[in-house]
Amino acid sequence: MSSRARTSGTTVRASVWTDPGAPLSIEEVWLADPGSGEVGVRVAATAICGSDLAYVDGHWECPGPAVFGHEAAGTVDRLGPGVTDLALGDRVVVTLIRSCGSCRRCMAGTPVGCLGRFALDHRGPLRDGRGSEIGQGLGVGAFAEAVTVHRSQAVQIGPEIDLDVAALLSCGVLTGVGAVRNTARVAPGSFVVVLGAGGVGLNVVQGARLAGAAQVIAVDPDPEKLAAALRLGAGTAVAVGDGVRHAVLAATKGEMADYVFVATAALSAIETGFDLLGRMGTLVLVGMPPSGARVSLDPVTVASAGQRILGSKMGSGLPARDIPALVDLYMEGCLELDGLITARYALEEIDAALESARRGGALRNVIIMEESLIA
Repeated sequence: MSSRARTSGTTVRASVWTDPGAPLSIEEVWLADPGSGEVGVRVAATAICGSDLAYVDGHWECPGPAVFGHEAAGTVDRLGPGVTDLALGDRVVVTLIRSCGSCRRCMAGTPVGCLGRFALDHRGPLRDGRGSEIGQGLGVGAFAEAVTVHRSQAVQIGPEIDLDVAALLSCGVLTGVGAVRNTARVAPGSFVVVLGAGGVGLNVVQGARLAGAAQVIAVDPDPEKLAAALRLGAGTAVAVGDGVRHAVLAATKGEMADYVFVATAALSAIETGFDLLGRMGTLVLVGMPPSGARVSLDPVTVASAGQRILGSKMGSGLPARDIPALVDLYMEGCLELDGLITARYALEEIDAALESARRGGALRNVIIMEESLIA
């Protein structure tokens, strides 16, 4: 490792992934200080998302070694040159949405489609003891005590919400509620079906309730998740294989769904979603199947019924706008967050936390990096 690198960073503990199926290892790694337009964040908590599992288990390709974790919250502890709108000690939610603010997509208000290039795209901030680069998973690398990210990835929040709860806002809640509000723009009185009642799907349910949907039908194989969906706003909960189409017909008085949100990585759910759509219906793809997956559809039906297919990356979110709005909904008692956390783990327990999430019973497991920062 060069002397320059050693004078421009710090050592932190991180959970390092090397290969699918291998346990993660807790290691001391070198984290670069923020460059121009970048910030450093001391991580208080990081929630485990299905995307983390997809990489850890090899469903999505990624070269190792890497540090995953992208659903995080903490406090600003380092500022790069040019960052003047944050201060040391500010509490922030960290997202994977990295936006330049000046490209065509950013100017149109869709930073998830940013076309810009960043220094962090070319030189990640993580190194091992020999100076070799460690991948910054999903542009965050928050299964670690600290991260270095672009300024656009940090959204300031106030003291009214604990940071372990706030971490959920950076992906699962932003994606689920955003898919309803930003991507589909669900109209009041609509019939909504949510396929998959995990951490993202339950927030689609919450978003549909907030949008004033007339009916929200949640579908999942897990009875505990279906019970959570009913608690969060679904009017009907259906176990996979228990006559889903019949249940949707009954709940919509034969019209079928105006919107079907596929909030699971199961490929079969996409084809099921098509089968549940009514005329002029919209299928919204929120969950992401393994790389290379393909589905078939009947284009004649899609065209003749005036149906639409929409992809929703991160709920088409604008973090600087949407995350403070979600905090407000939480403080008003309109958005459930605390009940979405199934369990909290220390960094040393991350393999157990991942295994719990892998089995499907957890809504969100949260890794607590620094207890003193939470409240």
